[in-house]
Amino acid sequence: MGGGASTTPTPSAKVSAIFIYPIKSCRGISVSHAPLIHTVVKAPGMQALKVCLSKQEQEVADAVTVWEWTGSAWDEGAEASQWFSDYLGKSCQLVRFNSASEVRKVDPDYVKGQHDTLFTDGYPFLLASQESLNALNEHLKEPISINRFRPNILVEGCEPFSEDIWTEIKISKFSFFGVKLCYRCKVPTINQGTGIAGPEPNEILMKTRSGEIIRPNDKNKKRVYFGQYMTWNWTEFSAERSGKIIEVGGPVYVLRKVSSSAEAAA
Repeated sequence: MGGGASTTPTPSAKVSAIFIYPIKSCRGISVSHAPLIHTVVKAPGMQALKVCLSKQEQEVADAVTVWEWTGSAWDEGAEASQWFSDYLGKSCQLVRFNSASEVRKVDPDYVKGQHDTLFTDGYPFLLASQESLNALNEHLKEPISINRFRPNILVEGCEPFSEDIWTEIKISKFSFFGVKLCYRCKVPTINQGTGIAGPEPNEILMKTRSGEIIRPNDKNKKRVYFGQYMTWNWTEFSAERSGKIIEVGGPVYVLRKVSSSAEAAA
């Protein structure tokens, strides 16, 4: 007796861009899939600063704090510290997360199990869709780039804001879990090329993507949301899969979702 034909799942979207942010709050870098080994920092009136991200021997800086976490970090050296101190006009130190001895857990109220992050605000990944940006730009006099929202993974081919409701997706054999909607601070109002802030897009987001609009039963009615924080199943990154990566053009499969933005965690 012949067997029935297997059904190939249909992707819900595809990865259209991948961004990394070697230095917190500095401009992101778009990559196709390859790891980066150094980054160059530029600012008006300053010589370019080259920071090697693969440097092995470093001094340790203590009492480094990000939100609720305090621990040690690797000092990126006197040249980097002086560069930022000179430009910002205050004493600064450039440090990198000390993954050899430190662990920073994500919020256990939203994520169960062993999930860590580094110097991000709270979670290792932020995902958004091009369609969500397109929908937002329809309301703006001057369209903005996705770099205002600083996602790690940008997808396309889905309905606007459908990423709100994804609770588990698969990209290149790896599972990612939707944690909570990302409520936005003032960073999206800052032009990533000039550093100049304006009222948008947050004013339009307040009218179209506030808690009052998309989560009417939630207490945080004045927050505005764009994108979703994600963690990943790190146990899938085993030795035999160490060569597997996510890359631009890769299909995105939605495995689980809730019915609406109101039901998503936030």
